[in-house]
Amino acid sequence: MNLGLENVRPAVVAIDLHRGHMDMEVATLPAPPEVAHAVTKSNEAFNHACRDLGIPIIHVVSQYRDPSETAGNPFWRTKVDQAGDTRANQFRHNLQGMPGTEIMPGLYADGDLVIDTKKRKDCFYATDLEFALRSRDVNTLLLTGVNTNSCVLCTAAAANTLDFLPIVVTDCVGSMDGEAQHEAALLCISTALGFTLSAEDTLAALRANGVRDRTQAAE
Repeated sequence: MNLGLENVRPAVVAIDLHRGHMDMEVATLPAPPEVAHAVTKSNEAFNHACRDLGIPIIHVVSQYRDPSETAGNPFWRTKVDQAGDTRANQFRHNLQGMPGTEIMPGLYADGDLVIDTKKRKDCFYATDLEFALRSRDVNTLLLTGVNTNSCVLCTAAAANTLDFLPIVVTDCVGSMDGEAQHEAALLCISTALGFTLSAEDTLAALRANGVRDRTQAAE
C-alpha cells in the first residue's frame, strides 16, 4: 500500500481515551457503554501490537483548570444544560483533579507519553504535541480515540495541514454522538485528509512500508 512516504515513522496519538468519556461510573460526557467498551478493548490490543513494533504511544487528554476555560468557546456555551444534548455537561467535564482525567485502565504503559493540556478539539492547539512528534522524528500519526466527529476529525485536519500523514484506525475510534456522525467523519477524513484503516490493515500497511517487529529489526 502506497502511503506517500519513502520512510514511514509512526506514532500512535490516542485522543481522550480517559474515564471522563469511557468509564460509566465517573464519565461526565459518556460515550454509549457499548462504544466505550469496544473502543477501549480495541485500543488495548492495538497499543500492545504497536509497542511490539517499537511505535511510540502518545496519550492526549482533555483537562481544564476551571469551567471558564470551557466557557471561553461561544458555541460550547450554547450546549451547556440543554436537555438531550450530548455535551450538556460540558462545564463539569474533566476538571483538574477529577477521576475523569485518568486514562482508561489497560491503555497506558511505562514509556508512553501523556499530554494532558488539551482544551479544544484539535490536539495540536495550545499543546506541545507537534514538538513531541518532531523531536521523535515522527511523520505518520495513527489516530485513535474519541470522538470521531470532533477531536479525531479536527486533529486529522490539523495533522494534514502540518504535513503529517494521518491514519485513523477505524475500530479504535468511536463517537458519543452516534454511528451516523462516526461514519460521516470517517468519510470526510478519507476523502481529503488521510487514510481510514482497520487496526489489522494499519499494521499490515506499516509492515509493508518497512516498520518491523523489534525482534526482526534486531536480526
